[in-house]
Amino acid sequence: MWAPSTNEMSLEELRKSLSTVDEEIVELIARRQQIVGEIGRSKQSKGAGTRDYAREKDVLGMGRSQAEKLGIDPDLAESILRQLIQSSLASQERDRVISEGKGDGRSALVIGGAGKMGRWFADFFASQGFATVIADKSVDDGPGMFRNWTDAGIDYDVIVVATPLAVSGRILAQLAVLKPAGLVFDIGSLKTPLMDGLQELREAGCQVTSLHPMFGPDTRLLSGRHLIFCDAGDPAATSAAKELFASTMVEQIDMSLDDHDRLISYVLGLSHALNIAFFTALAESGEAAPRLARMSSTTFDAQLLVSEAVAQDNPHLYFEIQHLNRFGLGPLDALCDASRRIRDVVAEGDESAFVELMRRGREYMALRA
Repeated sequence: MWAPSTNEMSLEELRKSLSTVDEEIVELIARRQQIVGEIGRSKQSKGAGTRDYAREKDVLGMGRSQAEKLGIDPDLAESILRQLIQSSLASQERDRVISEGKGDGRSALVIGGAGKMGRWFADFFASQGFATVIADKSVDDGPGMFRNWTDAGIDYDVIVVATPLAVSGRILAQLAVLKPAGLVFDIGSLKTPLMDGLQELREAGCQVTSLHPMFGPDTRLLSGRHLIFCDAGDPAATSAAKELFASTMVEQIDMSLDDHDRLISYVLGLSHALNIAFFTALAESGEAAPRLARMSSTTFDAQLLVSEAVAQDNPHLYFEIQHLNRFGLGPLDALCDASRRIRDVVAEGDESAFVELMRRGREYMALRA
């Protein structure tokens, strides 16, 4: 059947044709997701892992090769396929978590469950079949909801403490007095303020451990994400906590309580401070943000992206991470010292010293590869 070339079509006809193609793309995505679901169920029945890195590499390679043959930007094709793969993995992981649910009639209490990360854990436990109860001062009493966590009781298989750090320390100590029979763990970004409460729980004979999710509340796919487990003197409790995440693809990291805050002072403390310093310098520069945006560069845009995320986050949590960490001042002092050295080198026109700073940095970054 004859069809007019695009050169002979009106703008309206071209738009209609484009809409038809877009609809076909969406239909193909739906068909792909259906096949993905079948693959996931097949993997589960055979006990195979959710993620197959070799297969992903083949799919991306095929996409780039096909794009080149069709005269399409290979990077665009790879980007689209990566998005589809991520969506597929998220669906498979969610289905596996639900089907392999560790709940089996068990119950969980999330103290601070209306907060961002508290809500993530509440949803996670609910998806596994736990009868999940939320205790949070921001909610009203009702079915599965308690404003005061002590009103919720302690008769749960799992109790998660997901409140601000200073509050978490007090709650852990109170739980030690009440002596719950189930597993208890916090999800604090720091452990220094929680040490006493964790120790009191352990001495009271409670099942206690400590977790730190290295991902945010918007995380859907745990593949490539890290979850830190800090044993609080009860290896069996730590193993029980790990088992709760066995059906996910999260990377479990063992870390001592003593090491945790020292390393976090760099991973979170230093990176937060660097970005706060960056946007503070911009805000106090006197230069208009729209004007700087028009003059942006690749490096500037990348730094802005991270700094903007930091600026939008919870300032009270960030202050806790800086102030309550007994190791916190070391990285801040190092940052100030590095800034002064860079300034002195630039002011003195010492190019060789500047090159040496960058060389040392390049060598250090290479160690991460």
